[in-house]
Amino acid sequence: MNYSIILKIIGWVIQLEGIFFLPPAVTGLIFGEYNDAFVYLILGACGILLGGLIRLHKSPKTTFFAREGFVAVALSWITMSIIGAVPFVLTGDIPSYTDALFEIISGLTTTGSSILTDVEALSHANLLWRSFSHWIGGMGVLVFILAILPMTGGSTMNLMKAESPGPSVGKLVPKIQQTAFLLYAIYLVMTILEIILLLTGGMPLFDSICHAFGTAGTGGFGIKNDSIAGYSVYLQIVITVFMFLFGVNFTFYYYILVRKVKDALRMEEVRWYLIIFLSAVTLITISLVAAGGKLGESIQTVAFQVASIMTTTGFATADFNLWPQFAKGLMVCLMFIGACAGSTGGGIKVSRIMIYLKQVRKELTQQIHPKRIRVLKMDGKALEHSVVHSCNALLMTYIVIFIVSLLLICPDGFDMTTNFTSVAATLNNIGPGLNIVGPTGNFSEFSVLSKFVLMFDMLAGRLEIIPMMVLFHPATWKK
Repeated sequence: MNYSIILKIIGWVIQLEGIFFLPPAVTGLIFGEYNDAFVYLILGACGILLGGLIRLHKSPKTTFFAREGFVAVALSWITMSIIGAVPFVLTGDIPSYTDALFEIISGLTTTGSSILTDVEALSHANLLWRSFSHWIGGMGVLVFILAILPMTGGSTMNLMKAESPGPSVGKLVPKIQQTAFLLYAIYLVMTILEIILLLTGGMPLFDSICHAFGTAGTGGFGIKNDSIAGYSVYLQIVITVFMFLFGVNFTFYYYILVRKVKDALRMEEVRWYLIIFLSAVTLITISLVAAGGKLGESIQTVAFQVASIMTTTGFATADFNLWPQFAKGLMVCLMFIGACAGSTGGGIKVSRIMIYLKQVRKELTQQIHPKRIRVLKMDGKALEHSVVHSCNALLMTYIVIFIVSLLLICPDGFDMTTNFTSVAATLNNIGPGLNIVGPTGNFSEFSVLSKFVLMFDMLAGRLEIIPMMVLFHPATWKK
């Protein structure tokens, strides 16, 4: 284990988080929240100084392997969370450190689950930090570091693989740094474009920035108690479109940019992502209309909620707790499917669902025709055995974590729907569930133990489980 390089990476992360404290500080100064601005400025300076001191430690070896990559990513996210919760406590908006930690982990992992009962009571500085944490966590802070820093050659791919969502991660261009820079460039341009469109619709600048951050990171922290419901239909449509777009594999946008349109259209995952989205909107709309809803209004509301849940954003314009059982059941299914691999969305991912279904079809075919040889393919290319194996391992681990988490939070005494969807909402990085944790509810009533269980689920879900589990494997720490 190369502890030195891991420590150096954590130093970079702490220093970068110190820099990230500066926008909330500026926001506090603009809105006259001088105490909050002072807190963020001091924490920012401390983070920059502490991170710089840690980085002074020189590493004899600058290369690292998959094990170091997983450990560095997991510890970096834990460190970011521990430090990121401090401003909420020091400003007094969230006095309990456990609750503050839950809130920032939810923000950084782009989950959007909250313990707050009155969001509008927070200062503008803290509201921006909550939303900004979504944007930071959406693409990944270590991917950001790779984009701006000349780190060690090919071994840096292990960092990107450990932090980026999806069954496989590859280079879009020959160098990892160029790939990371390109991903963040697309991410930034799309965020700015959304801010402009929201401003065009009359949304205030502060609101536009916060909601664009929440949409881009597919996180869903709102700055109003009614989330997005109080804004105009135009603004809701803009957010719907961008939630969907940020749930698309960013490789698709790369192919479009370099004019490889055929390669873009060949991506099965994106096609099925669109099919699932349209199918869900159609079926739920029919369900609502059959229950007495108006067609036009139902289509717009359902499209927003389906995009929000499928991309695991978590914004809300309606309380789907009140929808017919079929509609609620379909929404729960979408929680597990999630968005595309290589996007900022969570969930199991459309590509993995496709791989599982292809495996089932292959097994059925072989039972009927034992001598026929079938190769699993995606986008016309044969899937490597390692990709299929990792997908299967992740699913098994996912199921075990889900069951254990569910059992651990049951003693709180809530109904099974609340417990089940709480774990689903946090492990899939969605935000809202059903009943007590529905779109109009929150997670404040859970015990301290349950909150820590759900915090672990949020981190495990964002990092695709393996990096977090590697920390608990004894072999990880052996020489």
